[in-house]
Formats: sequence, structure tokens, C-alpha cells
Amino acid sequence: MSDGEAGTSPLAKLRDVGISYKTVRALDGVSLDIPAGCMVGLIGPDGVGKSSLLSLLAGARKIQDGSIHVLGGDMADADHREVAGPRIAYMPQGLGKNLYPTLSVFENIDFFGRLFGHDRAERHRRIERLLKATGLAPFADRPVRKLSGGMKQKLGLCCALIHDPDLLILDEPTTGVDPLSRRQFWNLIGNIRSAHPGMSVIVATAYMEEAQRFDWLVAMNGGKVLATGSPKELLEQTGTQSLDAAFIALLPEEERADHRDVVIAPHGVEDRQTAAIAAEGLTMRFGDFTAVSNVGFEIHRGEIFGFLGSNGSGKTTTMKMLTGLLAPSEGTAWLFGKEVDPKDISVRGRIGYMSQSFSLYSELTVRQNLELHGRLFKIAPDRLAARVDEMAAQFDLNDIMDTLPDALPLGIRQRLSLAVSMIHAPDILILDEPTSGVDPVARDEFWQILAKLSREDSVTIFISTHFMNEAERCDRISLMHAGEVLVSGTPHSIVESAGAGTLEDAFITYLEKATGEAAEESETLDGAISSGEHRSAHDRRRLFSLQRMLSYSQREALEVRRDPIRAALATIGSVLLMFVIGYGTNMDIEDLTFAILDHDNTPISRDYVAQISGSRYFIEKEPLSGYEELDRRMRTGELSLAIELPAGFARNLERGRNVEVGAWIDGAMPTRAETINGYVQGMHNWWMTERMRELYGDRAVTGDFSLETRFRYNPDVQSLEAMVPAVIPILLLMIPAMLASLSVVREKEMGSIVNLYVTPVRRLEFLLGKQLPYIVLAMFNFVLLVLFAVLIFNVPITGSFETLALAAFLYVIASTAMGLLISTFTNSQIAAIFGTAVLTMLPAVQYSGLTDPVSSLEGAAAVIGNIYPTSHFVTISRGTFSKALEFSDLQTSFVPLLLASPVLIAATALLTRKQPG
Repeated sequence: MSDGEAGTSPLAKLRDVGISYKTVRALDGVSLDIPAGCMVGLIGPDGVGKSSLLSLLAGARKIQDGSIHVLGGDMADADHREVAGPRIAYMPQGLGKNLYPTLSVFENIDFFGRLFGHDRAERHRRIERLLKATGLAPFADRPVRKLSGGMKQKLGLCCALIHDPDLLILDEPTTGVDPLSRRQFWNLIGNIRSAHPGMSVIVATAYMEEAQRFDWLVAMNGGKVLATGSPKELLEQTGTQSLDAAFIALLPEEERADHRDVVIAPHGVEDRQTAAIAAEGLTMRFGDFTAVSNVGFEIHRGEIFGFLGSNGSGKTTTMKMLTGLLAPSEGTAWLFGKEVDPKDISVRGRIGYMSQSFSLYSELTVRQNLELHGRLFKIAPDRLAARVDEMAAQFDLNDIMDTLPDALPLGIRQRLSLAVSMIHAPDILILDEPTSGVDPVARDEFWQILAKLSREDSVTIFISTHFMNEAERCDRISLMHAGEVLVSGTPHSIVESAGAGTLEDAFITYLEKATGEAAEESETLDGAISSGEHRSAHDRRRLFSLQRMLSYSQREALEVRRDPIRAALATIGSVLLMFVIGYGTNMDIEDLTFAILDHDNTPISRDYVAQISGSRYFIEKEPLSGYEELDRRMRTGELSLAIELPAGFARNLERGRNVEVGAWIDGAMPTRAETINGYVQGMHNWWMTERMRELYGDRAVTGDFSLETRFRYNPDVQSLEAMVPAVIPILLLMIPAMLASLSVVREKEMGSIVNLYVTPVRRLEFLLGKQLPYIVLAMFNFVLLVLFAVLIFNVPITGSFETLALAAFLYVIASTAMGLLISTFTNSQIAAIFGTAVLTMLPAVQYSGLTDPVSSLEGAAAVIGNIYPTSHFVTISRGTFSKALEFSDLQTSFVPLLLASPVLIAATALLTRKQPG
């Protein structure tokens, strides 16, 4: 369908559009006019630029080169994006990638309805009709993580349609979904278009059979457009009978020059007598979830056996049980008549396993990967080099042997994975979706290799796939769904037994029987969303929406409540750490063990010992008999101190002679040893002075005076009374900051951050909405910490609790804002945890006055100490706990706390990108 045939101006105009990710050029000079009012398909394998192009059209990514006009305006213009954004619905690639797993079906749609400004009544009306039309009404309360792939895609569609868009953008919406769910999905799209004739739909897909239903196609390869037109026009242009063949014909000559149609000879009769793989009653349970149930089959030597089924149907789990990577809960598997024992490593020597994702070492070259796996499979050193060369020749890798895998195209990386899995010449090759995302030429080349391995080398091949044309190349196949095998046989026999015209139709027939579902949708979306009602919501361009902010807060609170680990960390994590830090940093040294080596054994020497044992600092142990015992007991840690009183101790004391006493101190901990030394010297001097006074009177003691020390605060000089008030600020900084940081970074990892890019929510609404639940949780933690300080550690609040609470409120706003700031430059949860711990704890411990006064710091340390919020909250906390201070005494410390929060939030808002580059 050309623009002229559509009779309207183009939906989108692209001129010289380019985008790069570091050194990879994803789009290169793309110029295109996309017609309006029809279904447009982007076709091509993974990595050709389809997703990048769709994200640019949706406004989810910043335009680097060229210009893009969508819905009558420039997508580089922020004002136009703000107007056009609510008219566009965008479903990113991946099953439920923009959904929230812990939220229910209803809660997910309700969240999107809030973001687009619908009130409660309007949201419920729309949700009810969408759920009914998509068949999800019975599952409204089911969490997303418990939905099948097809149901997730339907839910994603409901979330996209809640605001009645004019343009629907779908990025590979049916990848990994079973044929029945795929057909239901496209019937649903058909109903949507019937109800809203003016809606335009742009879809990216790797399934050429799906592309047949689209009105207009864009064939892409290497970041460029190969051709455009209707499916019929592309077939006529290339003179081919299928879109697969048409796409191959459109490729540059150098990429298709060596392409040959895949021809697989019939499986030999003699090989059918030998069972290479057999399974009976295989069952795998993970807790109360049954991933595979009572699976049984038999695969002959040299046979290509296909496994078909959707993501989550149990294919990968079955393969892992066959290789011994998983021990089945029930049932038995055999390889060449020998039962598979997961503990028997030798079994794996006969198996080559190629996992679903690329699992080689990206830091090693092609040659190094081959050599490493050869050594792992114990190939003799004198044979290894020859075997590596043999694999390089067989899989056409000679020209790239010194290249790193990440620099290779996807098709070549898959050949490398296959070469690695064959390095030890296995009898059985198990391949888990090996051609997913690979272009048709590379996919056919891959199958040429499989055909040679099977027919010439008699390698038994067990392969899973989503592509029906690949399944038709297998000798026999099994159709799998929900952990069960529905049917096994040759592709032709399965089609005949189902009375279907194609293998896909046969699969759908068996799925319908198994699930009781029909491929046709009985409901229609006509009237599900009233045309034009969304305009009033879209046109309200408010600078700040409390509803959108609270939508994120409500969703974040639900996720925390349903995640036991996060909930525990958020509620009792601070209390547990307070116990650890409070007691761990206790510097009071009491109840030290000591023993006496008394060579004098007189009443005076015994009085000396009694003086020490009566102290609260020491506990007396059994006396020592000699130096060997002293050394042994100190070495074992039984004693911290040993006192040696020499013979003649009492006599020399009475005669006024010099008296020497030996003190043996365990110096393994120098600080502790210094403290013990001080205790002993102090007690010794006091006892000697008192004894001389008793013997010779007051005149015998020169300098007769009494010096008594009195502490104004913490008179008993207890370290807990000093540390506990300082620990509270540390804990109210680290954990709230960490939780706030993780809340954003988790969305980056999951992909749901795309909702910030393509919905009307503003950066400040997003950030404050994320922050609010953690402020509430932090204040709950503050109350718990204060209660534990008072009731468990016996550290009373002597000043104003209201002053402390107000300071804590301002402080946790700053600490959570600090976590959000850290999230702007971290992209993984591990990095967020480490980054938050380091960037909060180091300044808080070193420069906040926790151990050394801020006034004693110099240079940069002094600057950090004076501006860091923790320094001022430590002052307020210690003042209200120990010094009976009120707000009037501490008001100068509130000023930095008041300034910290808006500065941190403003910085975070500036660094948070509404449209990533």
C-alpha cells in the first residue's frame, strides 16, 4: 500500500536516521515514509535495527542522526513529544517486559490508567471491557509472574490500549509464544482495528508467516532498509513464493552468494533399530510447581528430533534432565541404553549441549574457546590442536580464529557455539532454540551443518525451535505444552492426524484440545474504549500531577509488600544492624580475666589481689603455679592479664624499699592491651598510696591532695551511650538510600523503565513517587530504632523527641534522595548496592563526627564534614539523647538538612533521562 493508495499523509517520515551503540551502528541512513491507517510490519532477524527504529518512533529513545516526524510533528521537539506521546502505545520486545511481575493483572492495567489521567470510575470501566475482550477477566487477580507467555502479551496489549492510542507499536509481540496464543493475539489486533479503523499499527517480527497478514512491509538488514511494499509486491519484486525466500533474495549479493536450499536425506532404516535417547515418565517439580509432567519418547541414532512448544512449556527442563544437568523428580532417561545418572560426569562426554543463550567466554578468542572446551572434555594434548583445526574447517571459522565472540554476527556466534559443543565428538547433540534471532541465510547454513552431522556422522540431534519451517525439516517432532507432550510423530503424520492444512494449524488443533480454548475471540473490543474520551485527559498538560506521582508510590508500596526479602530489609534490617553495630562498636572493656602468680603469699599480697578482683573490670581465675602455666593459659586466651608478685613483696613494702610487680598482658589487640595497662597502673598506684598512708600516716605521702573527675554528660563514660545515638543516623542513611536506589535500577534491569519514557509521567513525578514509600518506611525504622535504643540499650532520650523526629524526617528525605541520585549512574542492582554502600557509609563514618569531631577535620575532609547531612543529624541525635537539648539549641543544624533534600532531588531530576540516548 503506497501513500497515495492510503489517501492520507504518512503516519511517520524518517530522513537519514542513524543511531549507534558505542561502536555498533544499529541504524544507518534510514529514510522512510510509513503510511497511516494500516498495519505495518518490520521484518528481519535480530540485530538489524528493528527495535531501535520502533523505540525512536515511540519517542523512547533520543534521535542521534537525521529527523523523525510522527503524527504530524518532530519527535526531537519535546513539546511535540508531550502532545503526541499519549497518542502512542508502545510494547517493547520481551514477554511482559513493561509489566510488573508482583502486581496482578488488574493492578498493572490500573497503574497505566492512572498514568494517563483517568479517574477511578473511568479506569474501572475500561479495565472491565478490556479484560472481557481479551479473555483475561477470570485472571484479574493473578500475579503477572504466574501468567503464560500469551497471557502476558494480552495483558501488555490491555495496558497499551487503556488510553485509546492512535498509534500502536509492537516490538516482536509473539516471540516465544505458542501458535494458539499467537493466533489469538492477532485476532485480537484485528478486532481492535475493526473497532478503531483510524488506528495505525507498526509491528516488528521475525516470523515471516506472521508478516503475510500485514498491509505494508519494511524489510531490514544491517541497519538499512532493503525494500518496502505489501507482501504481494515483495513476492512479485523478488519472483519468490514465500517471504523467507523473498527476504533472502533482497539481501546483498555477498550475503546470499553461497546460500543453498536445505535438503535433508531420509533417515536410514538401519539407524532406526538403535535408541540413542529414551525417556519414560520424566517429571520435574520445583516446589509446588510441576515444570515437566510424565514425558516419554524414544529417539533413534542419527535422527533429527524436534521439540516444539512455547516459552515455559518445559522444553529446556526436559533437555537438562536428559543431559544429567537436572535430576528428575520422577521417571528415567537412557542414553544408548544406559540410565542417565546426574552424578556420572562420564555420561556428559557423549553429549554436546548448546544452550538457548550464547554461553561462551566473551573475553576469549574463538580459538581459545575451542581449546578450553577441548581440555574440559579431556581431549589428549597431542590431539587438541588437530581437533580445533578440524572444527574450524568444518564450521567455516578459519578466518575468525583470533576474533573475540562479541565482535561476530549472531549467525557466526551460533556456528561457534555448535563447534564448541562438537569439539569432543559427541554421539548426541542437544540444541535449545539454536537459531532464535538468526537471519534466514545463517539459519539455512546452520541446518546444512546439522544435516551433515546427522546423515554422514550419525549424530543424534535433539533440537527445540519456534519456527514451523524448521520443525518440518525434522524426522520426527513432539508438540509440548504446559510440561506435557501433546503428540509425537513425523510432521506429515501429525498434520494428517489433526486434519489440518499446515503444521502450525495442527499444533493449534492439539493446543485447543489440551486447553479447551479456541483460536477465535468471541468478544469484540467495539465500544471497549469510547473514541475521543481520552482527549480531555491527554490535553491536560500539567506541570505536576499528584495522581501520577501517587501511582508510582502505590505501585512501589505493593511491590515491597509482596517481596519478602525487600520487605524484611525495609522493616527490620535497620534494627538487626543496630544490634550488630551497637554491640560491635562497644569500646567498654570490662570483665577481663586475670590470674596471680604469688611468690610472696602473705596477707599483704593477698590484699593486693583482692583489690584487683574487687574491681568491675576484672574477673579472677585460678592462681598460677609457674611460668609455663602462665604462658599456656595466655596462649589459649583464657587470661588477658597475669600479675606476678615477687618474694619479699610485703617485707619490702613495710621497710619502704622499692617494690616491683610484674604485669603480663595479652597484646594481641594493642588498643585493648593499652587499656588493660592503664587499668593495672591506676589500681597499683592507688593501692600503693593507700598502703603507705596506713603504714606511715598522711605525711608519708607527698602532694596530699584529691583529684576527682566529673563528666557532665555520660558520667559513667559508657560507649553505648555515645555510639547508639550515632548509629541511628548511619542506619537511616544506608538502608533507605539503598532501597531507593534499587527501586529505580530494578526497573532498568527489568525493562519497565520504558514506562517512564513513553507515558506522560514527568521525571519529578517519577522520582518523588519512587521516594515516598521509602520515606514512610524509613520513618517506621526510625521509631523502631529509637524504641530499641531506649528499651534494649537503655539509652534514654533526655531532650526533645519532637526535635529528633523532625530532624529524622528531613534526614530520610535527604538519604532517599541520595539513593535516587546514585541510581542515575548505575544500571545493575549489584552496582547499586555496592555504590550506595560505599558512597554513603564512607563519608558518614569518616567525616560525620562519629569518632572524631568535625571541628578537628581539615581541608577537603572538613568541607565534606560540614556539608554532609549525616554530620548534622549526628549532632541532633546526640544532643537530644545525651545533652537534653531542644529545638532552640539545635536549630542551626536543621538548616543543612533543609537544604540537602531539594539540592539532591533537583540534581537527580536533571540527571534522570526522560529520553535516553
